[in-house]
Amino acid sequence: MIGKLDYYRIFNVVCRNLSFSKAAEEMYMTQPAVSQAILKLEKELETHLFYRTPKGVTLTSEGKLLHEYVNSALGILDAGEEKILEFKHLTTGQLRIGVGDTISRYFLLPYLEAFHTKYPGIRLKVLNGTTSEITAFIKAGEADVGICNLPLVDDQLQVQPCKDVHDIFVCGEKYKNLARKPISLQMLMKMPLIFLEKKANSRNYVENYLKKQGFTITPEFELGSHDLVLEFAKINLGIACVTKEFAKDYLEKGILYELPLQEAFPKRSIGICYLQSVPLSRATRKFIELVDPESLRT
Repeated sequence: MIGKLDYYRIFNVVCRNLSFSKAAEEMYMTQPAVSQAILKLEKELETHLFYRTPKGVTLTSEGKLLHEYVNSALGILDAGEEKILEFKHLTTGQLRIGVGDTISRYFLLPYLEAFHTKYPGIRLKVLNGTTSEITAFIKAGEADVGICNLPLVDDQLQVQPCKDVHDIFVCGEKYKNLARKPISLQMLMKMPLIFLEKKANSRNYVENYLKKQGFTITPEFELGSHDLVLEFAKINLGIACVTKEFAKDYLEKGILYELPLQEAFPKRSIGICYLQSVPLSRATRKFIELVDPESLRT
């Protein structure tokens, strides 16, 4: 059954050709079908749109007026369809990612580069924050996806681990003698400690683990960034709790030394999170697949 929008499309083609037969040929329809569609449209609008002549048709005043609006409206619809196709083929659009500074620098940057190279038409927006701030961005609709420190338990979010990381303690030259053999947690707690601020999820993970072992930490310094923690340890201000994978350069260059523990901390993960209740955009799905190819497979 032909709908009203189809009548307007047929009307627009007839206006362009000023001929039922030429319009029928252009749309691969029969001329009677085109004539019938125009008659039905005129009946619905209760007005004549064309003057019929042996040489073709001409628009009535009402037809000219309607054509201006129909041509504009169909143009907007066509533009909308083109935009949808652009989104489908990822030639335009936006991807908003919530991520912390440290994960962004030491983990995410290569993926951002690869995604931008593959889909240059997608505008990337990065929102920096802690894990709790990132989840708030996602729930508020300000971010499509987040990359953050786990564990993270939230009924509204789908959470997928994508990389294992390890929490370790490091020191500079002043304390490097401690790195000769594994030390106990009891001895570690006597050292001047450098930690991230309490709002950091990685800090909370380590602190909770230590509490289960019967230890309460009282850091000498609580800092706002992982890089600052590394730098404070470098100038011998204490023993720093850091993520091993994000301190690789310092360790490999011998700037800092890892203190082996008699009982190593359990590994944890960083992961991808997004709302369960909202379908992922094509750009978001492609980004997640790039970071963790297994994450969206069922």
